[in-house]
Amino acid sequence: MHTTKMKKLSAIIITNLAIWPLIPSHSLAAQTVNNATSDKQQAKDEASVEKIIITGSRQPKAANKIPGAINVISQEEVSRNLSLTSDATSLLTRTIPGYSESTQQMSNSGETLRGRVALRLFDGVPQGSPLREGNRAGIFTDMGIIERVEVINGPSASEGVGAAGGIINYISRTPKVKGTEVTLSSQYRTQFEDDSESWRLGFNVAHLEDNYDLVLAASFAETGIGYDADGRRIGLGTSGSAMDSESDNLFVKVGTNFGKQDEQRLELSLSRFNIAGKGNYILVDGDRETGLSSTSERGRPLGARASFNDFSQQSLTYTHDDLFGGAFWVQYYRADQGMRYEAENSIDKQDPLIAPIALDENGLPSSDFPLIDQSEIHSDKEGFRSSWTKLDILGVRDLELQVGLDVVKDTAQQLLALTNRVWVPPMEYTSKTPFFQLSYDLGDVTVTGGVRREDGELKVDDYTTTWYRDRREVSGGKLDYQETLTNIGAIWRVTEDLSVYVSTAEGFTLPNVGIPLRNISCSNDTSEGGVPFGGTQPDGCPDDDPISVDGILDLQPIVVKNKEIGFNWNGESANIGASYYQSDSEFGVSLRVDPETEDYIMLRRPTEISGYEMSAGYKVTDTIKLNLMYSHTEGDTRDGDTGPLDRAMGVRDVGPDKVVLTADWQFSDAGRVVLGARSVLDNDINEGRAGEEHIKGYTLFDLNANYQLDNSTFTVGIDNLLDKSYFLSHSQVDQWRNYFKGQGRIVSLGYTLKF
Repeated sequence: MHTTKMKKLSAIIITNLAIWPLIPSHSLAAQTVNNATSDKQQAKDEASVEKIIITGSRQPKAANKIPGAINVISQEEVSRNLSLTSDATSLLTRTIPGYSESTQQMSNSGETLRGRVALRLFDGVPQGSPLREGNRAGIFTDMGIIERVEVINGPSASEGVGAAGGIINYISRTPKVKGTEVTLSSQYRTQFEDDSESWRLGFNVAHLEDNYDLVLAASFAETGIGYDADGRRIGLGTSGSAMDSESDNLFVKVGTNFGKQDEQRLELSLSRFNIAGKGNYILVDGDRETGLSSTSERGRPLGARASFNDFSQQSLTYTHDDLFGGAFWVQYYRADQGMRYEAENSIDKQDPLIAPIALDENGLPSSDFPLIDQSEIHSDKEGFRSSWTKLDILGVRDLELQVGLDVVKDTAQQLLALTNRVWVPPMEYTSKTPFFQLSYDLGDVTVTGGVRREDGELKVDDYTTTWYRDRREVSGGKLDYQETLTNIGAIWRVTEDLSVYVSTAEGFTLPNVGIPLRNISCSNDTSEGGVPFGGTQPDGCPDDDPISVDGILDLQPIVVKNKEIGFNWNGESANIGASYYQSDSEFGVSLRVDPETEDYIMLRRPTEISGYEMSAGYKVTDTIKLNLMYSHTEGDTRDGDTGPLDRAMGVRDVGPDKVVLTADWQFSDAGRVVLGARSVLDNDINEGRAGEEHIKGYTLFDLNANYQLDNSTFTVGIDNLLDKSYFLSHSQVDQWRNYFKGQGRIVSLGYTLKF
């Protein structure tokens, strides 16, 4: 074990309750606006700056009454990141202590929150699917329509299945000014190479009346190829790349307030986003021995179709501020996602009945595999979420009750699209999840606790595995998932400026179900031309008995238990917050690349993750502010099915220590400059044994400036200001075709016009 595992810690987030911000106060102050847009609601928000909308609470909650830790990323921070780079997830790297390094690709595989996969939401609607996690949920909308991002750190049951690592909820913009406001925005980026040029155009209409509001937004973007600091093109990711791509986004949100005192609201939201590769380049592998990184050369990629990410969602939300004396909230939603990956001719995509394999005298392939195929994941979900919250329940003053019911139906499958073969069969997960939460104020102490009951069922269709997996007939069936998740916590407001909290909570999710289903095999010998088999070994396989999904142990759920302790202090000119946590799972999950298939396989072993985080801010003068954050995360698992948890988890699961520092100078009423620095620190683990890793750290600087003139705003952004040459931490560990350098200096110019 690395340490004594910080058994003193205590955990984040209470079921269906938001968590208390540890981010510097400048970000919290920007987040005091409710989604409701009536004058009445606006006045209510202004009267209580402590009220913030957090995904888990579903109703406004005073920040200093919530035991836990969240980060709220303000609209200013979203806009700053957009002015620097087109990399959407780099926003989280810059602003969230426990979020790992961005991959700078379309795939967010290896990007974790406190060492675990987080559930990403858009206005509360889940993105992606735990049934077949395609690691493409980080890019699902144009960031120009995002007003703020709420990040619940650590495992949580507040949104049900999928939130083992926490919740990242992207909140869309709402009108703030009466009348009609039209915004035109544009960005141009370059690394001063002809094919590095990128641009984005955005159009936004916001309309607000007494009882009616509307947001209509559209954007179009084209991204060129990236270059490292040595002037070498960066290689396209094997799971898709945001480089050499084009994207478009359409978003509509309309709401109306009604009732005697506008106590009711109905809101309809529609969103459609698509990003697709243009297919102008091919990946050329680098050489780790010489230090030559992977690159891209002009050419036609394998296959016939471009990779893409396609998201669409619809939601209808109804709120009633005074229903039977309490606040009622319900949301119905539908969401669909399609993901196509790069073409491959790897061994697990071959089929001699479609394309015969030439063999040499030893029965081994004598040339490259002939069959080229592309996988596609299709998922859709439908559900509703609800809650009813009442204060002074049962006549007890300051006792608050929240009850609710969430229902969801999630379906997914994966195809080998060019040959129309099933790789992962159709799956359907349905769940009905009731919950209740109590909160009681005892003077300067608030105690919270609750229970959430996950009651789900997974249905899997009958299917036949691929040729590489022995063409096995697999009987589908139903698997039941029941879990009772509890949470309890307390926060003590020691003084007006200082609060401390402690909490413990449980989170629930499914494993990446599609991986063990497609990797079923019943032989470790050679077969059909000397091709080795391997993969999941279900019960009954050795005797060639019929295979059924109910014999696959890897389909068992992941339950995470988290403990956390922390504090937050806010003074007149400074603030600081810190937390310690421990996150354990008796039957955790991690992914490894199979050298034979060049694809992922799943490892189900116990995991113990612990760490500490700190955020601080200091107001040097009325115009200059400094902000600092630091995070340390470490995890342990084991090498085999038995034994102690003495193997450190690698960079795919747990990112290296991170330090981020920003200096913000408001040099005039119209102008602002922000200088940022972020460092990934050295990390050496498992020396002299399996899983050995050596990560060399690096420091990157960025500079952003904006100036407002009448209704126009001009921005300049420079990412990787000093043109640092570095390898991404994920690339420093040899996996499969992942030897990528990070992007060199990027210069961005932006112009926004409002009228």
